[in-house]
Amino acid sequence: MDGESGDVVRRERFSGGPARGFLSSMGADKRIFEADLAVDRAHVVMLAEQGIVSEEEADEILGALSEVEAAGYDALPDGEDVHAAIETGVIDSIGPVGGKMHTARSRNDEVVTCIRYRLREDLVEALEATLAFREALVEAAGEHTETLMPGYTHLQPAQPTTVAHWLLSYEGAVARDTERLLDAYSRVNRCPLGAAAFAGTPFDIDRERTAELLGFESVLENSMDASSTRDFLVEVIGTLATLATTLSGMAEDLIIFANRGYVELSDDYASTSSIMPQKKNPDTLELVRATAGDASSGLSGLLTTLKGLPRAYNRDLQRATPYAWETVDAVCEATTVAAGAVATAGWNEGILREAAGEGFSTATGVADALAMAGLPFRTAHELVALAAESGSDYAALDAASEEVLGEPLTEHVPREAIEAALDPAESVASRDSQGGPAPGAVEGTLTATRAALAADETAVDGIRKALDAAANDLNEEVRSYD
Repeated sequence: MDGESGDVVRRERFSGGPARGFLSSMGADKRIFEADLAVDRAHVVMLAEQGIVSEEEADEILGALSEVEAAGYDALPDGEDVHAAIETGVIDSIGPVGGKMHTARSRNDEVVTCIRYRLREDLVEALEATLAFREALVEAAGEHTETLMPGYTHLQPAQPTTVAHWLLSYEGAVARDTERLLDAYSRVNRCPLGAAAFAGTPFDIDRERTAELLGFESVLENSMDASSTRDFLVEVIGTLATLATTLSGMAEDLIIFANRGYVELSDDYASTSSIMPQKKNPDTLELVRATAGDASSGLSGLLTTLKGLPRAYNRDLQRATPYAWETVDAVCEATTVAAGAVATAGWNEGILREAAGEGFSTATGVADALAMAGLPFRTAHELVALAAESGSDYAALDAASEEVLGEPLTEHVPREAIEAALDPAESVASRDSQGGPAPGAVEGTLTATRAALAADETAVDGIRKALDAAANDLNEEVRSYD
């Protein structure tokens, strides 16, 4: 797929041999077939506008490219890669003039332009998947602002919280994943075409024009950097690996919650056993959890391939791009599945309410109440910890107060305040600081979250429209040569 070593017209010594199949990337190139046709068309239009090829020659080449497109990828002639195969198809159709299509470029700048062109579409799909996932999280959170559930640290009962608070914790993480994807998109959306092999070209080309025709925001200036860098792949896969890690954590939580009866997964996102008829397994979430391994291995593979490569072009780069395609496909699918699992899950509110107070999970709330009444927090912490050794009710706390403070608890705080702090619902309601689990605080978070989600949806919609507009404009330019 990459490299200046495989031009259509070769010396005889390079026309065959046992390594030809090893060098070929045709099996992986179907993904960028449409991208290559777009890049070819934009380049030919620019060559004609610059007077490097005549309008008649451009018309012939563009017509031949339309024939190649209509015939489809599977009809391409044999080639080392899709770029060479398309060029061969053009030359087979219109003769030697077809070879002018490759004027003022190399496969080095051509292929990386195709990769960026196609990767933009993949990034938009990834962005749309994160937006749909966030919508599912927000909608479910809006339905469960008062649904109590246990919160954990170290997988031990810690403090009571709500289902909405838990859901929004993941929405916040995925919102940052969206932000990172948008940032990555801005750096993918830069055009390397015109860099040639790496040292530019003596032809009077217009790189800004080809970038415009292909819908890129800008040109990658340095020709050596433009043709050889794959840092944009590292950024994209790294961002997707971060998203996959977020998904994996949420999947693990849901698997545990399903095990404890807190949540009921839809049959669409579960399966049964081939031998045990009573089983309902969270299989899809287990695969979502595993996707983090796929993504992190893709990142590791890419970095290992790129490590130590000298400037400018090396054939190793042919092995780099598939890591991106495999990772974006896996993570997009996992994100969509996770969204569906959340949207269709049923939360067992009674079981959750009972579990919310297990393990003396309101102990921190009691210590806070004592501290708010004037006791040093460390003293309050010691008192509650001592009480926890024998119980989790008012009597245990009062006995601990006699031992630690030498007087009844009521000397420091009214009994009703302690009784309220012991109640999981009251404990949650008291935590109304910004971002906390209290229903009022969660409603505030939901308001801000919905606004941020709408802004991101607008941004992604703008990207999609810009790509569509650029594709339409390029088609109009091509039609003008008919």
